[in-house]
Amino acid sequence: MSVLTSPRGKVEVVHCRRTESQDIYCIKSLIRKFTCKLFGKLNIIYLLEKANLAVTLCNDKEEIMAQATFLDYPNWNVAKQDDWVSVFRELDSDIPCTPLNTLFMHLFVAVDEYSVGCCKEILRTVYKAVPELHFIFLIVPSYMSLGSTLITVFDQVGNIPCLTYEEDFAVHICHRHSHYPQLHIRKARVEDHDDLMPIFMRYDTILKETYGEYFLAELIEAQDEENHAVVCEVAGTAVGFMSVCSRVNMQLLHECFDLGPFHGLCFPHPDDVLEAPQELSVRRSQDAELRSSSQGSQKIVEESQEPVFPDTMENIQGNIAKEAASEEALTAVQSGSVSEPEDIEKLSDVSTGYAQDHRVSSRSLASLLLPEEPVHFRPIYRGASAAFCIQLFCIDEKYEARSLDFMNFVFSLFSDKNFCIISLPHLTPEFILIQNFVKMVPFSTCTLEQDLYVFHRAGLLKSIHIRFATFLDTPGVENLVRTLMLNKSILEDLDRYNKARKDPDGTLLQAFVAEVAEQIVGIAVIRNEMDIEYIRSHYNIEDFIYFSHHQREEHGHMHHFALNPIFRHYTKFFLKEILRLGFKSCLYYPVYPKSREGKFQNPYAHSLTSALHYLVPVRPRRQIVYPLEKLGINAPSKAVSKDPISYALNHTNRKLTLEPKITVNAKIIVVGASNVGISFLETLVFCSHLKFNNLTLISTHGLPGKKLLDTEQRKFLASDHCFNDKDYALMSLCSWVNVVVGRMTGIDRAAKHVVLSTGEIVLYDHLILCTGQQYQVPCPTGADISQHLTNREVPNSSQRRYTGKVPCNHFTLNEEEDCFKALTWIRNNSITTEGNVIVYGNTIDTYTTVETLLNLGVSGSRVHLVQPPPASTITCINNYSVESAVADALAAAGVTIYRDAILAQWNDGLHPDPIYSASFTTPTKPFRLPCSMFFSFCEKNVDYETFKALNDTCLVYDGRLVIDTNFHTNDIAIRAAGSLTKFSNRYYSNEWTHSNFSSKEIGFQLAAAMLHLFDPTLEPVTEPPADLDRLIPMYKGAKIQGGILPGSYHYLHIAKPAIPTPLEVQMAQPNYGLEIVTGNAKNGTYFRIHINKYKMVETITCLSREPFPTSNYIRLFGQHEQLLNNLCARYDENLITDLYSYFTEPWCLALFHDRFIDLRKELRQILASKEGEDLPSIEQLAHQIEDEEINPTEKPRQYLKRVFEESIYKTLVERSTLDYLHYNRYHLPMYAWPGII
Repeated sequence: MSVLTSPRGKVEVVHCRRTESQDIYCIKSLIRKFTCKLFGKLNIIYLLEKANLAVTLCNDKEEIMAQATFLDYPNWNVAKQDDWVSVFRELDSDIPCTPLNTLFMHLFVAVDEYSVGCCKEILRTVYKAVPELHFIFLIVPSYMSLGSTLITVFDQVGNIPCLTYEEDFAVHICHRHSHYPQLHIRKARVEDHDDLMPIFMRYDTILKETYGEYFLAELIEAQDEENHAVVCEVAGTAVGFMSVCSRVNMQLLHECFDLGPFHGLCFPHPDDVLEAPQELSVRRSQDAELRSSSQGSQKIVEESQEPVFPDTMENIQGNIAKEAASEEALTAVQSGSVSEPEDIEKLSDVSTGYAQDHRVSSRSLASLLLPEEPVHFRPIYRGASAAFCIQLFCIDEKYEARSLDFMNFVFSLFSDKNFCIISLPHLTPEFILIQNFVKMVPFSTCTLEQDLYVFHRAGLLKSIHIRFATFLDTPGVENLVRTLMLNKSILEDLDRYNKARKDPDGTLLQAFVAEVAEQIVGIAVIRNEMDIEYIRSHYNIEDFIYFSHHQREEHGHMHHFALNPIFRHYTKFFLKEILRLGFKSCLYYPVYPKSREGKFQNPYAHSLTSALHYLVPVRPRRQIVYPLEKLGINAPSKAVSKDPISYALNHTNRKLTLEPKITVNAKIIVVGASNVGISFLETLVFCSHLKFNNLTLISTHGLPGKKLLDTEQRKFLASDHCFNDKDYALMSLCSWVNVVVGRMTGIDRAAKHVVLSTGEIVLYDHLILCTGQQYQVPCPTGADISQHLTNREVPNSSQRRYTGKVPCNHFTLNEEEDCFKALTWIRNNSITTEGNVIVYGNTIDTYTTVETLLNLGVSGSRVHLVQPPPASTITCINNYSVESAVADALAAAGVTIYRDAILAQWNDGLHPDPIYSASFTTPTKPFRLPCSMFFSFCEKNVDYETFKALNDTCLVYDGRLVIDTNFHTNDIAIRAAGSLTKFSNRYYSNEWTHSNFSSKEIGFQLAAAMLHLFDPTLEPVTEPPADLDRLIPMYKGAKIQGGILPGSYHYLHIAKPAIPTPLEVQMAQPNYGLEIVTGNAKNGTYFRIHINKYKMVETITCLSREPFPTSNYIRLFGQHEQLLNNLCARYDENLITDLYSYFTEPWCLALFHDRFIDLRKELRQILASKEGEDLPSIEQLAHQIEDEEINPTEKPRQYLKRVFEESIYKTLVERSTLDYLHYNRYHLPMYAWPGII
């Protein structure tokens, strides 16, 4: 917040923020004729789309006071976008402008009364936001004066001609030192104590309490060759402090962190052990990337480890000397009082370290995978330490953006050291200084609760130069990428670029290199994005760009990106330069899923990129399933409707190149890869402005979505349609989430860690329990059927836990891996040709499993469906028509059904492994069945190991884990959700649990409840009133189940969340509404829709022998029947005989569109808005009629319709609808709009 005072004495409290699209109207209102003469006639939307930085100044009422837009190339076409540096260097050789330190002002508007103050405040903010920035140029026609505002901050440096107009343009410059100068750094003195203590005390009092009031003075006095204290000062006052020390515990760091990319922070030594023994080396090369495969562990982000060889050192030092001179000139230009930076002596002697096959991975939990995974080789470094550490650092918040100014000075104090390191508690918010450091990867055995950050001396170099690659760069690039897995692909693309500048298919190819001191430190290869229509139609790219303002050739597809980790803090600059030099405005980077065979890389995949964290993940869009044959020529283009291999899309554009992400280092551990847990992780990952560094999933089988049953249409288990294999591929959670394969067996709440079955521990700050419930191995009652016992005479064993050895041919199917094991067993043991299969249970999964067995070729006469006594009167399908059709199909297939049967014994009480027979009791007489394979689908329950872990750690457990309405357990750091949980008894709602709701919605709401802890852009959460805290939340998403039932019936049931009730009881209610049914269940044409009393679709049930578009039908839930083309009226008039056919008609496809909900909201907003001061809105009219404030002579409906048609609302609604159809015409070409008829 700043205060501006106008010449007339008026005061405004203002603040700066990024410009948003809703600012455009106000920006246009501030444009004057003089503005157009200075900057030209501008399309504001287009300008903001292409701007690198756009800043809006607002007052405390959020009224826009000023706006400025900055790009990385000049306006008025005075120089080419990719070649302006030489033009401006010729203008004034004393101004060392580079693409790194220069921006151009393309627009400035302000409220006249405060314009001078607004301009200075915006410039100060820009220099603060972009620390590397030193110059801002303003280019105007030479005959124009700058006016009374801009002339106060810009100085003219000369004139240059225009490339397109026959006139000259004046170039004006604004220097950093006038607004937010570099800080003067010097050695600390004892008298700085009084200036610095208030700054320290503002942040923390622990040091004073621990070491006394004068700890800082004592620290300054204790300086020697190993310990130094430095300060930054402004106007003679110390405003920041840094204490550095050359004593570093290298042994501890080597034990805890993977320092391979930096040669262990040591100087090379002849006795260094850098390579593994031969056999271990081979194994490591195979395992290195499998850590992040479908089996398990962390996401790996490849970095290039580019060596700096001794024979290049002389050349490097010569270039650094030149840069030092340039830096001195730059400092002189900016401010005579700023200290001159010391010469940077060398990059480092780390050639042997970089040659190793190390990867800078954003995570390292590899040893938590499987017990049999070998211990990976760790290099041994015997050289002297090449690092010093920052012990204490503090700076006034006002000057924090200049924190990096310390680094030149402290490196000069340790001329023999190449690395600066700092360790921080991992919950420390990422401040500006460490944003320039590289965060090191801890080993899985690391016990330090601190993160280690490393900065190399060469990272201070500002002479990084991005340019197009040439033939001469090939050796340098080979050296750079030689340790990368896909280095061959990178070099092939580079060679193709150098030879032809395009692919064999004619696609334009561009290769860029990053160069420092005449050495290649980075490589990037992009192509023109040829599938841009597919990307627009399948991903929410328009969350980030206005698509229509980007030309087709401005979309680039990034194939390779590698950058030496020393210069990782220049990643965004590299991306920005790629866009500028390549004349691109957007870059896309796809991440393809792993192949099923477990190969390291999908054949479609690109090389892994170290820039991934600087890109934003783009949400996939839900697609309409089109009836292509019915649509004919009105179907979408093949570019939209095609179905290639799915991939997760990442993106950046010009607007994002100078926009930082908020880093979240909190350790968020999710236990259980249930739909709730996946939905939770998905929500966090797609928060594009947040970067979660420590998301970890602990799961028995890792991430789902491995496509183990990809070729099988029938997959044993029913589906709730939350996620499928394609959804997992589109998310690519493995790019952002660590995966630890294992089972949770304990929780230490005091130490805040989870104990795994392997004995390993995983630390957490926030623990999310989403393990759900699983089918358990049934416990036989032990009844001897030779005694002819009935169920009444058998003790109830439903609450008993089976503790014996699980037979090898007994299967409880809970996940895809379990199904895959069962399928493998069936094929390996000739189950399809011989042997009986028993399916025990009465859930819908029993029916889908029986159908899968029949489809695999198992004879129905050898399949026995044994159903235990039902726990309630509600069946799993709860629809008599469907149940009778399934029963008839089972009978026709020869499947025998046994009802009310309780498992008594396996193998007549003998050793049960494997199972040869199973005995059951019934209400009448017992029976015995031969058995080759036993499937158990008894009632789901919480896994015993999970229960024991929860119970032993004293989390409140009452049948299920007890939570409150904000997902909290009795431990504030532990949250839980899903079927594992129940609400506390204080809510008096034991019949409602998370099991009643959509798992996907529960996961989203869990993430939403936690985001306020990490996202400063959200409004603070206010505690609800005490009386409302007693109400449980009611979620509205549909509860869905579906699958393929016996008879090859495709089944789908969509319903609102509710307490289970028999269908007959529901229909007997007076306010039930009505049902619309077409077709016949036994014929496989059954389609039932329940319309509630409010005329809304509440339930949908489908049973069909033909596959149907499930995702389309899910969109019908919650719609008003009139929106479905007056469904009820047409049905009453016998105009609808087949709902399947009805919902493939072209009129309804817009309802299935993912943005239809946005149209509904927009139309609702129109009807709720007042279009005249004295006239009520349509919504207000409806309320007035409802409250009998007005009594129209005609029927209320007719009255509202007449008012609507006679007012401007009709025009607005029609215009909005037509705009929607026109904007989404690539998805909805079957609709007509004005101009095409």
